[in-house]
Amino acid sequence: MTKFNDHDAYIAAAPEQFRAMLVQLRDQLSRALPDAAEVIKYDMPGFQIDDTIIAGYAAFNKQCGLYVDPGAIAAYADEIALLRLKATKTGVTFSVSRPITGELVEKLAKSSRSKKGF
Repeated sequence: MTKFNDHDAYIAAAPEQFRAMLVQLRDQLSRALPDAAEVIKYDMPGFQIDDTIIAGYAAFNKQCGLYVDPGAIAAYADEIALLRLKATKTGVTFSVSRPITGELVEKLAKSSRSKKGF
């Protein structure tokens, strides 16, 4: 598995069809979490406050994922379902044909921050 030093390198190595989405997602998370540091943890890009990952994202062959606190996923489960996105306990997957909205990214990031006590 390739190791990445920063978000730019991760995005550059992602499947081409997802790169623009990942740039946008990174920008949205950066605006929603202005005091969080960009980090690479568990081989994926994330946003961290103190030693706590608030949000992370990843690209795969057919989809991308946004990973946040389970309480944030639960809090916005209805909105996730309305967008016909798939959710797990800690993540939401999306693709070019079924994108995640900037509004939902912001809500999930801020909720995750709150659920983690920041």
